[in-house]
Amino acid sequence: MKLLSPAISRLARMRSWRIENWTNNPIDTQREVLQGLVAAAQYTEFGKKYNFNDTFSIRGFKENVPIHEYNDLKPYIERMMNGEENILWNTPIAWFAKSSGTSSDKSKFIPVSNESLNDNHYQASKDVLTTYYSNFPSSDLLTGKSLVVGGSHQISKVADVQYGDLSAILMQNSPFWGQWLRTPELSVALLDEWENKIEQLAQATSEENVTSLAGVPTWTLLLLKRILQIRGKATIKEVWPNLELYIHGGVSFIPYREQFDKIIGGDINYLEIYNASEGFFLPGRNCRMMTVCCCSRSMVFFMSSCR
Repeated sequence: MKLLSPAISRLARMRSWRIENWTNNPIDTQREVLQGLVAAAQYTEFGKKYNFNDTFSIRGFKENVPIHEYNDLKPYIERMMNGEENILWNTPIAWFAKSSGTSSDKSKFIPVSNESLNDNHYQASKDVLTTYYSNFPSSDLLTGKSLVVGGSHQISKVADVQYGDLSAILMQNSPFWGQWLRTPELSVALLDEWENKIEQLAQATSEENVTSLAGVPTWTLLLLKRILQIRGKATIKEVWPNLELYIHGGVSFIPYREQFDKIIGGDINYLEIYNASEGFFLPGRNCRMMTVCCCSRSMVFFMSSCR
């Protein structure tokens, strides 16, 4: 990995022009994404109902498609979970991200298409790497492993579909380069019960060369504390001297910043993202507390934006 890092770094930096292009031209970018989504979904049940074949502009989309809440889409989603196709999207949907959300239901299920995974979530991950290298050109990030404190997944009892936390879906379907750069092995990363999962993660990764962390601050802190106990160290930098990045999101990091600085015991970079079930959002860009912005190609009714 040490030998490949400079090459990957150069490839990542070559993508900067693409990010700069849609950052500098957000309206054109949004229009292009919208037109691509509408064209792909025009022959679905949803697309036929709202005249996608006659929708060529943002104004036309607003006029043809009313605002939908989750409960408006729930009947469509339930049919998709029962195996029906061409309902909301034009390719088969085998995965659904389970999210608490803000609907009246205890849980909601967001369809995750292959296009959403490849053209949005994984594409955005590459753009994060590009932006990180742009901000820190001397980075050795890819000389070690990435430790992701993600969720779990389970098999749905309805038809032949699977659902789970988005983080678990991303790990389960990640391309070879994602599997190669991550620790620990997938069977540990996808464990269900959190107390056991934290213990297994700590045991499996405390001797690794971890250069980046990602996860919700609360569970990540518990993991770091357990690793310190296992190794008998005072700070994480004594365990992972090459750690340089922590990726967080979903909740405000302000209440946790001081705790992370103390337990890590050395300078690292913090990167905030918002990898929602509906799409990968990265708002804004600066340096030490770095954030980024990315486009989405997700399910047609979950339109994300660049700004």
